[in-house]
Amino acid sequence: MEKDGSNLPMRLLYGNPVGRAVLKGMLVIGAPKVMAWYLHTPFSKGMIRRYIRKYNISLKGYPRVGYRCFSDFFERRRIKNRFDADPDHFISPCDGMLSVYPVTDRAVFPVKGSEYRICDLIEDAELAERFRGGLGLIFRLAPNDYHHYAVVDDGYMHEHHFIEGSLHSVQPIACENVAVYRLNRRCWTLLETDHFGSAVQIEVGALAVGGIVNELEDTRVRKGQTMGHFSICGSTIVVFVEKDRIELLPEIKELIGTEIEYKVKFGEFIGTRKVQE
Repeated sequence: MEKDGSNLPMRLLYGNPVGRAVLKGMLVIGAPKVMAWYLHTPFSKGMIRRYIRKYNISLKGYPRVGYRCFSDFFERRRIKNRFDADPDHFISPCDGMLSVYPVTDRAVFPVKGSEYRICDLIEDAELAERFRGGLGLIFRLAPNDYHHYAVVDDGYMHEHHFIEGSLHSVQPIACENVAVYRLNRRCWTLLETDHFGSAVQIEVGALAVGGIVNELEDTRVRKGQTMGHFSICGSTIVVFVEKDRIELLPEIKELIGTEIEYKVKFGEFIGTRKVQE
C-alpha cells in the first residue's frame, strides 16, 4: 500500500502558484506534444537502457526484439496475458495503484478534495444514473507498470467516446490541486458484462501521454483480452460499477474512501460477484 507517489518535479509544478503558472504556460505552448514527438523518434532510443535501470524493469515474458525508439519500448506487448479466469472474480484491468471511492446517490464521487459528477466525466447523464450508489475504482499507472489494459469480464463492448482535454499529471499532488479527471483527455466505453452488470471504463491521459489506443469496439469481448494501451509514461484508468455488483477483497474494501492506494497487477483478482436477489 502507498499513500502518495508524488515526486519532486510534480510537487514543484502543482504545489505552489508559481509552479502552476509555469505548468499552464507549458500546456499552452504544447510542451507535452513536443515531448511525445521526441519519444517517437530514433533519437530517443538511448533512453531505453537508462529507463530500465531507473525503474528496475524486467523484460521477462516479452519478445526479444530491437526497439526503433523509446515509444516502441514503452508500448511493448507481453507474449501472453495472465489473468484470473474464474467467472465470479472481478479482475484489475491493468497494473497500477488502486484506490476506491463510493459513488453517492447523486452519482458523485469525491477524490482528493474534489467532487466529480460521473456525467461530467462521460458526458452522458442518463448512463451516469446507472451508477448511483456504486463504486469508482481508480487505477493509477506508474512509469514502470505495463501500459496495456484488459477487458474485465466477458460481455459486449460498445463504441468508444473520445473527449479532448488537457494533459495534467495524474500524480496525487496534481489531483489535489486540479480536477484532473474532468479536465484531462480521456476515452470512455460502456461494457455490458455477463457477470457484473454494466461497467464504464475511462482511460485518462496524463502529462506527456497523448495516446489512448483501443483495439476493440462494438463487439463481443472475452475476459483478459487486451483492450488497448497508453502511449508514453504513466496514466490512469477509472472503472465505475453498479451498486451491489461486486464484493471487493477485504484488504481493498477497508480502504474505500481513504485515499490509500493498493498495488494491483494486470488480470489480478480484486473482488467477487455479488449474488442478485
